[in-house]
Amino acid sequence: MLPEEVTEYLALHRQEHLEKLFEVLRFPSISSQSAYEADSLACAEHIAEHLRGLGFSAELHPWRKHPIILARSTPEIADPSAPTVLFYAHYDVQPPDPVDLWTSGPFEPTIRDGAIYARGASDDKGLLMSCINGCEAFIRTVGRLPMNVLFFFEGEEEIGSPELEDFITATADDLKSDFAVVTDMGFFAPGFPTIMTGLRGLVYLELTLNGPSADLHSGQHGGAVVNPLNALAKMIAAMHDETGSVTLPGFYDDVVEPESVELEQWKSLPFDEGEYADFVGTALVGGERGRSVLERRWSRPTLDCNGITGGYQGQGAKTVLPACATAKISMRLVPNQRPEKVLDAFSEFVSANTPAGIRANVEVLSRSRPFVVSPDTPAVGAVGEAMREAFGAETALARAGGSVPISELIQRVLKVDPIVTGFALPDDNIHSPNERLQLEQFHTGAVAAAAMLNNLAGLK
Repeated sequence: MLPEEVTEYLALHRQEHLEKLFEVLRFPSISSQSAYEADSLACAEHIAEHLRGLGFSAELHPWRKHPIILARSTPEIADPSAPTVLFYAHYDVQPPDPVDLWTSGPFEPTIRDGAIYARGASDDKGLLMSCINGCEAFIRTVGRLPMNVLFFFEGEEEIGSPELEDFITATADDLKSDFAVVTDMGFFAPGFPTIMTGLRGLVYLELTLNGPSADLHSGQHGGAVVNPLNALAKMIAAMHDETGSVTLPGFYDDVVEPESVELEQWKSLPFDEGEYADFVGTALVGGERGRSVLERRWSRPTLDCNGITGGYQGQGAKTVLPACATAKISMRLVPNQRPEKVLDAFSEFVSANTPAGIRANVEVLSRSRPFVVSPDTPAVGAVGEAMREAFGAETALARAGGSVPISELIQRVLKVDPIVTGFALPDDNIHSPNERLQLEQFHTGAVAAAAMLNNLAGLK
């Protein structure tokens, strides 16, 4: 059990911890837009300085555009001979657009109806600060942590963690840990603390079709040249068949079906497809036929068009044939699919479906492998018990449809099976206007983080 003074400290310092979170939320650390590079750096420096004040040796490691924060417990706050846990979270956020749909400013944290509203509140700054607060409670009461802690805070998760594998491979000796906890997920449902035993991988790319050397008058030249937008629309439509399956050659060759016991676990979760349809605001007619919604979201690969640009986008009419058209495409991968093989299949499909008069170009923006872990390890049990202890409910085992690239990298490169969990709720509007984090999830998340330390320390 967690020492009573630790939980009392967290209860007494709620307002202080909330104010510290607000400080971090005010940084517009948008990793996808170069205009915010200085804000991202300032955010990283602010977090590192806060950790130094707690006794950690925090350093910024320059990496691409946004630094990685590595902060280690020092001998003054942890026994060097004790086991080590690596805590991962990210400090970068998604763009707040469309800003006019926010009730309050996206980088002006506000409390309404028992929740913190701000970009990054739930994904992932609130969870990041909960983990720090859990450690702080041990340091300020017991005097030291029950085990060594290594914080790994990334600044490019929202753009797919490009080249993160290179960093982890180069620093693997410095990242050695006995356990790893990835806090970038949340509850399956309110009242259901959750450990994710699987995540989908991701390939994100831009497909551009180039036609004429410049935009052409659609009256003078329409019918004489191939319109890149028309060709792109036809190509995208051909990427799925009438059953909802992806038509890329060999796309499903390596897909591994979940075990029957895992499928039965999913059926026991509190999930109603009708309620889910109401939640997302549309009929559930997408995806592969013959599969449940949870199967489609968690254990089946996907291909989606995330955006199309080309031609005239302004108000009113302008009759042109565009010189080019671009689509942003994401593909979610499941065990045992590999990004390289899927990219080869995509390129083969594009080559076979590019009409004469059009030149196709594929630019890969990010890629990551899928992740799966056994639910039966002592570490999963220890973290699950910590979540139960903090939130007062049994911990569910599930998968997630999203991607957290570092999870698979920790497993493959560092040889540690990470525990993927978090404190967000499904209706927190992650990546959308009015993102929020419930106050109780933030504060109780700190209790859970402290309990994880306590329980994992007891395994060695």
